[in-house]
Amino acid sequence: MKCLIAIVGPTGVGKSSLGLSIAQRFDGEIINSDSRQIYRHMDIGTAKPSETDVNAVPHHLFDIISPDQPYSLAHYQKSALAAITGVQEHNKIPVLVGGSGQYVWSVIENWQIPEVAPDAEFRERMVNVANEKGSDFLYQQLKCIDAAAAQKILPGNLRRVIRALEIYEKTGEKPSALQTKKGHAFPVKIIGLTCGRERLYDRINRRTDRMMKDGLIDEVKRLMEMGYSPGLPSMSSLGYRQITAHLAGGMTLNEAVQAIKWETHRFARNQYAWFRLNDARITWFDAAGVVNEKIDYTISSFLQAQAQRTG
Repeated sequence: MKCLIAIVGPTGVGKSSLGLSIAQRFDGEIINSDSRQIYRHMDIGTAKPSETDVNAVPHHLFDIISPDQPYSLAHYQKSALAAITGVQEHNKIPVLVGGSGQYVWSVIENWQIPEVAPDAEFRERMVNVANEKGSDFLYQQLKCIDAAAAQKILPGNLRRVIRALEIYEKTGEKPSALQTKKGHAFPVKIIGLTCGRERLYDRINRRTDRMMKDGLIDEVKRLMEMGYSPGLPSMSSLGYRQITAHLAGGMTLNEAVQAIKWETHRFARNQYAWFRLNDARITWFDAAGVVNEKIDYTISSFLQAQAQRTG
């Protein structure tokens, strides 16, 4: 059956656990749509699935590139669509799980993504500008050029801000206008997971504390010993950026941990710009009171309707 289940929502809300249980109950396989879990060696800070989870259900598009390799939205979309098709061809249900809005919607809406090759010289120049004038200066430049694109990017996400400016520099067109939607490649049921802000912040805080206990500092040290520079886009991820600043003497450990929590709170709020609670395409469930029977009914009804259409 050529269809797709997608699990969306803010970071820390429990998407991975829900996706795993859905894949187990509906004979599915997990397709990653988290832009940080694609990197090898970055496990604790990106909250990757455990070895037990991976052994329980096949997982795709995790650990596919090194932290210093460039990777674009176009690369992801092509890989994700190929992975989804492969799962469908084995008569399994692909379950897309993750909170990276661009990744998710590029697949679901089958975006036509501009093919703009990375320009190392332009990126270096932009990084120098950010170092001199601050990353917010570039973000404000993007807002002037393309407010719609800027709205979808967290101001501190320098990598994505530079990429949007790079597309504009090379094409003369607004990045938001170039990412046209070709329509769904296949039927999709989108399950959204949400919860109240204070509860979500508490979940994020507890997850951050677990990451520290599990060895996030040692993971960052290993990455740096392997030669991965703190200036890499991958190393600018939440958690890694703050721990590298701590290791460099820029903040105390307590300050770094608190910064991770605060920045992750802000990131979670920003994700609702991609996954809106009033979006009729998304069937929302409260993580505080998730009832598997209701989710199962929603998915079963969708799958039965697709079977009837294709049968």
